[in-house]
Amino acid sequence: MCFICDLRTASSAIPSIPVATPRAQPVWSARRAFVLAGAAAAVVPAAAQVDVGQSSALRKLVPAGELEAAAQQQYAQMMSEAQSQKALLPANHPQVQRLRRMAQRIVPHAPAWNARATQWKWEVNLIQNPQVNAFCMPGGKIAFYTGILDKLKLSDDEAAMIMGHEMAHALREHARERMAKSGATSLGLRLGAQLLGLGELGNVAADLGTQLLSLKFSRSDESEADLVGLELAARSAYKPQASVSLWEKMSAASGGAGLSFLSTHPSGPNRIRELQTNVPKVQGLYEAALRS
Repeated sequence: MCFICDLRTASSAIPSIPVATPRAQPVWSARRAFVLAGAAAAVVPAAAQVDVGQSSALRKLVPAGELEAAAQQQYAQMMSEAQSQKALLPANHPQVQRLRRMAQRIVPHAPAWNARATQWKWEVNLIQNPQVNAFCMPGGKIAFYTGILDKLKLSDDEAAMIMGHEMAHALREHARERMAKSGATSLGLRLGAQLLGLGELGNVAADLGTQLLSLKFSRSDESEADLVGLELAARSAYKPQASVSLWEKMSAASGGAGLSFLSTHPSGPNRIRELQTNVPKVQGLYEAALRS
């Protein structure tokens, strides 16, 4: 599972990542979601140093607002379950504080890749679990498992590359696109029918949330997330070369048990070579961030 956090405005100060007890939020109205889905477009920022092209127009078949609301509900449920199992680590845990400091540096650069990110309520949580895994759901709901930090012994720069990568999936709306391409378009059609008075919205949010848990991204999605995540992290003053050392560690660990992250994030020499090619493109961004 790889889903990839809240800025009120694009020019606001670095946000505080909340630790509020998870709770379900009301699903946006179908009409508002449909309008927002049509109006919002994830474009490549003019100043981008990496080349990932334009997002697929197919994603608009699944309304963004409804998908984000469903992800928020699913995330709240997951965090509640983790809390009940005493697996949700508290806000004062050093690793939780570490991850939230990373998010505070990276999140301000997110709206350049997707204007909707200014509306997201970003959350970062850490779950006690030996699996090597992390994700960011649509709408900015991030979670790391302790296994990915402990087993790979990640530096801050390497952990920031993972966070940037997961955020990039959400910013590039890969889940929305995958669902449209994999037959979830019927959900969009149901929403359209509801707008026309031809049907009821029903359990669309629940259906979307269920699909999010089993969604897998394509190789092109993974490549995009690598590059956008690399640029996000570089702009946040994290060393670009850490993207290469991260995937070298992933590759070395690929034969181990419990590496569920690698089932959706295949490592390999091609991935590492592509990152090595793009590191020089964002090196100037990193150096500028260090000076600022």
